[in-house]
This record gives sequence, C-alpha cells and structure tokens, in this order.
Amino acid sequence: MTNENERPKVIFLDAVGTLFGVRGSVGEVYGEIASRFNVKVSPELINQAFYKSFKASTPAAFPDATPAQIPEREFEWWKAIAGQTFKTAGVFHQFSDFDAFFTEAFAYFATDQAWFVYPDVLPALKFWHHKKIELGIISNFDTRLHTVLKALNLADFFTSVTISTEVGAAKPNSQIFIAGLQKHNCLAETAWHIGDSFKEDYQGAKAVGLRGIWVRRD
Repeated sequence: MTNENERPKVIFLDAVGTLFGVRGSVGEVYGEIASRFNVKVSPELINQAFYKSFKASTPAAFPDATPAQIPEREFEWWKAIAGQTFKTAGVFHQFSDFDAFFTEAFAYFATDQAWFVYPDVLPALKFWHHKKIELGIISNFDTRLHTVLKALNLADFFTSVTISTEVGAAKPNSQIFIAGLQKHNCLAETAWHIGDSFKEDYQGAKAVGLRGIWVRRD
C-alpha cells in the first residue's frame, strides 16, 4: 500500500471466513437449537456432516429466479443442506418438526449473535477508508448478508455488496466479479479481491484479471 503505483481503485472482500466467522461452530449452533427440539447429537458430528453437505451442494445462485423469489430460494437452499446434514449424522428421524427447527436456525444466522469480526478487519477497513480506496464485498452468502453487515457495524465501510444469489452466479464464476466491477465502473486490473478460499476467491479473481489475495484463517 506504500507504493501509490500499486494502489487499487477498489478492494473487494469476501464476507464469511474473511471479514467475519461463525461464533463457535455451525455444529454447536445447530446442536444447541436441535436440543430444544429434543434432538440429541454431538456438535462435532453435526459440524463434520454440515461441511460435507455444504461442499456437495450446488452453488448458491438462482439465475432463473426473480428478485421477489430469491429469499424463498435461499431459505430452501439452506434448508436442503441442513436436512442433509442431520441425515448424514443419522439423527434426522429424531425431529418431530424439522421445519420449525430450521426456521429458528436460519433466523439466528441473520443476527450478530452468530458471528464475530476477525480482529484484523476493522484496522484494515479504517486504513483503506482513510486512503479513500473504494471498498466492496463479493460473496457467495445470501441476502441476509445485508442485515449481518449492519448488525456487525461493517455496512458503512462498503459502497457495494455483490451477492451470488442476487447475481445468479457464484464465485469462482466470472460473472459475479464482473458484476462487482460494474458497480464501481472499474477495470479488473485496477481492483483487488481478498478472500479465504483459494479456488473461489484467489483463483476466481485472478481468472478475471483482478489481483487475488488469499487470506488463510487457519
């Protein structure tokens, strides 16, 4: 950042796993909420099953959906992953009302209680803001991201938020990066993208011509 010749016009950031992470783990959250529905399962087992189900799912992008249909499509997409999670863990049959469980879990992840901001994030955002570098988000999350950013006091740093479910294409697909660039009237070679996924963030950005920066949150 000290070399003005390398100064980007825009820095895009991924959201989950880059700006903020799950407080505890998905397994702990699902397990705690499931226990209220008399479903007993270890958080570790649920966590493993969740990430297996998540990786096996189709991308969170609905190119054939109208804007009005997107929230319901997002809900059903995550519900299918959650259902597969508990089936993989072998405890889905314990639910008497899985729909009620999932409605509660889905709403929880739209609140600040579910997330924590990584300690290096605010200093970096304030530094870039002071340098008058435009900031945007490119994320494969869903439209709850708008609410989460506000709840975590991050929304005001960003002039654009580009989400796969709204664009109809998920990283590493070039369309979502192009959509983000268009919001800033920006050429790819004058933008950076920072994220925690080597394939989706680093390789996806580089393939479009952005400078990709891989953040490892091990």
